[in-house]
Amino acid sequence: MAKITVLGGGFGTALAVMLYSTQQHDITIWSALPEEIEAMRRDGEQKEKLPGVKIPNGISLTTDLSVVADSDLVLFAIPSSYVRSTCQKVAEYLREGTVIVNAGKGIEEDSLKLMSTVFAEELPKGAYVVLTGPSHAEEVGLNIPTSVVASSANRMAAYLVQEWFSSRTFRVYINDDVTGCELGGALKNVIALSAGISDGLGYGDNTKAMLMTRGLHEIERLGSALGARANTFAGLTGLGDLIVTCTSMHSRNRRAGILIGQGVAPEKAVEQVGTVEGYFSCAAAYGLAQRYEIEMPLTTALYQILYEGANVRDVVLGLMDRPKRHEYEKLT
Repeated sequence: MAKITVLGGGFGTALAVMLYSTQQHDITIWSALPEEIEAMRRDGEQKEKLPGVKIPNGISLTTDLSVVADSDLVLFAIPSSYVRSTCQKVAEYLREGTVIVNAGKGIEEDSLKLMSTVFAEELPKGAYVVLTGPSHAEEVGLNIPTSVVASSANRMAAYLVQEWFSSRTFRVYINDDVTGCELGGALKNVIALSAGISDGLGYGDNTKAMLMTRGLHEIERLGSALGARANTFAGLTGLGDLIVTCTSMHSRNRRAGILIGQGVAPEKAVEQVGTVEGYFSCAAAYGLAQRYEIEMPLTTALYQILYEGANVRDVVLGLMDRPKRHEYEKLT
């Protein structure tokens, strides 16, 4: 049994409930929001984000970050925009060699750094592992069979995560391509937003299949430029994540995209849905494409819609009118 502190009350709560119910780990959930912890204590669940997922009495709830000091593993499940600032607070309490698991999926917007770099800069004492793959919180919390990958430069840390997290309903594979795993998890949100816009416009399955497959090409193209392995994106963190995020109403990215396709302004759609990582990851992916001179038509088109006020239907027509090419033509 491990002593685990979970930072974040959304996906973090789902993972905490799963870890407690399947492995009986010593679990504490931390939130920076006192009202969130108070509501979870009162209701016995995260009613706003995970209605119906009951929090066992054996799980501790706190706003005191010092609980990190006694932990074997600290699990981050918070939006990417808050990761660096939270790491800076955690650093005061973190013990040397503590396993750090990042279950969030994003890229730091201003610096364009992957989360592994942010954690290395702010928490060098920790053994960093990214946990990613097709895993809706709503299903993880109900112990619906799920499989993900754990990736780390520290192989022992990855194996510990595999050992501590795996159960009959939650299967963890090892993958040592940290860059690929993080990019797959972040960029699938960009494509899911696009898929949602397609749904909002009333387009069909053909369009969504096109967006998913061509989106996967873009993810592979940028991933290769950053040193990731192409076959990583054919697995759980690429193709698997794309399927689940582009097709399910559990996906906040898809739901926000549907609203945009129906005519809601992007900022209003994000505000209405809540945390939409694809909105911020699109800007970061667009910035990386410019930096590495990589052609990413879908990402560019979405950027134009989200940040430049482009007309959605005009952008779609522009994509369809692009020059004819071989499907696997190499683009710079």
